[in-house]
Amino acid sequence: MLWFRFLYHKFPDMILTKVSYFCCMARIQTRKDVSRKDVIILAAASLFREKGFKAASMRDLAVKVGVEAASLYNHIRSKNELLHDICFNVAHAFLEHLSLVEASNATPIEKLETLLRFHIRQMITNFEEVHISDREWRYLTEPYLSDYQNQRRQYRRRFAAVIEEGIAQDDIKKIDPTTAVLILLHAIGGIEAWHRSTQKISGEELEENMITILIGGLKK
Repeated sequence: MLWFRFLYHKFPDMILTKVSYFCCMARIQTRKDVSRKDVIILAAASLFREKGFKAASMRDLAVKVGVEAASLYNHIRSKNELLHDICFNVAHAFLEHLSLVEASNATPIEKLETLLRFHIRQMITNFEEVHISDREWRYLTEPYLSDYQNQRRQYRRRFAAVIEEGIAQDDIKKIDPTTAVLILLHAIGGIEAWHRSTQKISGEELEENMITILIGGLKK
């Protein structure tokens, strides 16, 4: 699945053109490690970013994927299901990574850098899914909306605890950890502008520049 995500974000038009071609032959052709639903989810993330979740329709999605709207229902139940899958897939990835970082023997500042690098890379390579999970989650239906909000709060509390630990060990400047998390995540959200830019540095350069600025501003 990782190879497919890389190609999709690198050459989205080419991937969707290929999908559309195969769909005209009655089914979405994929490799064994990529399900047809995965193809639809990635196309939905792209569509929701372009039009917004509320404005996007199943007909729009069918056009983007290259099938009749009725054919989508062989793989998904609704537009809401797609939003659910996008949001919770992203949340799971971030929470799983956070757990690994928390369990490591790294110093607080090293843990913080690892977390920030993961956020930056996700915003670069999986931009559309991360963007949707951050901007369109409000349209989730209950009980999933409350569950997602709880996961967001839990993640930010645990992220703040890493900063708090760094402050206690005198590795990080004395700041409010909760406010620091909000500022850091907001700064990384600005990568959206990098995606829109026609003249931009590489993703690797962007990552190193952001780490220099963000970690440099926190480290004692």
